Amino acid sequence: MKLTNIACKNAKPREKTYKMFDGGGMYLEVTPAGGKYWRMKYLFMGKENRLAFGVYPEVSLLEAREKRNIARKQLQNDEDPVQVRKTAKLERKINYENNFEAIAREWHSKRNYMWQPKHAKTIISRLEQYIFPEIGSRPIKFITPVELLAAIEPIEKQGKHEMAHRMLQTCGQIFRYGVVTGRSERDITLDLKGALAPVPTKNYAHLSEKELPEFLKKLDRYDKEFNGQPLTKFAFQLLILTFVRSGEIRGAEWKEIDFDKAQWRIPANRMKMKEQHIVPLSKQSIKLLNKIHKISGDNKFIFPSQKEPHKIMSENTFLRAIEIMGYKEKTTGHGFRSTASTILNENGFTPDVIERQLAHCERDQVRAAYNHAQYLKERTALMEWWGEFIERLIK
Repeated sequence: MKLTNIACKNAKPREKTYKMFDGGGMYLEVTPAGGKYWRMKYLFMGKENRLAFGVYPEVSLLEAREKRNIARKQLQNDEDPVQVRKTAKLERKINYENNFEAIAREWHSKRNYMWQPKHAKTIISRLEQYIFPEIGSRPIKFITPVELLAAIEPIEKQGKHEMAHRMLQTCGQIFRYGVVTGRSERDITLDLKGALAPVPTKNYAHLSEKELPEFLKKLDRYDKEFNGQPLTKFAFQLLILTFVRSGEIRGAEWKEIDFDKAQWRIPANRMKMKEQHIVPLSKQSIKLLNKIHKISGDNKFIFPSQKEPHKIMSENTFLRAIEIMGYKEKTTGHGFRSTASTILNENGFTPDVIERQLAHCERDQVRAAYNHAQYLKERTALMEWWGEFIERLIK
């Protein structure tokens, strides 16, 4: 006889545990302490087993019957209900542990050594601010392109177009990491190609060839006419002669300079693309470095801070010098890379050689092992021409 809600409710405890059957192997087990537990007895592969459905009345008679019916269908499909439940529990545990935030933090920790501390902190803080609150707790393999786009679009709506694109790229790297570690099926960011508005073109303010001679002459008189520091003048002159990034100049160390080979080898950990970069040094650059050596040759850094010699020159040094000379809004330290690129292209140098010397192209890690010396002969000739060109402009 099948159970009723009234029978379940009125069931009283006895000296020993007893069972009230409902059919299909399911019964309500009543203990001496008054506990009422739904159970199901079944045979699988000739072996008797038990399945628990919960406690009455938290699990009603109707709910217990639904669970029994599901278990019976599993048995009809030659599936052991207990094993199905264990597998589902394990999968839920794996999905919980493999949520987007957990995998993103794991990915971040494994790449920390490749980045500058400030860059690493920026990446994780942006994920924490924009992405984790939206999809961080979601199992990575269940996240849809629509969900990811919904997390990134608020960044775009704030007018931070470049940041939105960078966050999409970062998420793409995290999804690809999930793929190679077997926790994600694919990189869903590929489905969002074109979903974000293009990043407005950003041109660094820079001087034209016509404006360059006057600037160079003012820079040459920076320490006398503008009462500037000689080391600041020399740093700016070397920046123009080598057209590297300002951070690469400021962090330069004497051990990176090979005077015999006339080369400056910037280590990978100081380069934006995390790849060693060779800068052929023109006669003008070598002459300038010899001058500088008389000032800071005893220091680890070529351009140490004036106030704290054990640290590098301040990142505001070049901007301050530009402002003092009256070129604020007209150029930046980075702008001289654009000036050099424009002039070199106009004078017939091969674009690939110029781009390689600018260290613009991001390459994969396999090619990075030898590409730091690519076009070295042509780049050496280019840098000699550039050094002579700058010298002529000053004169």
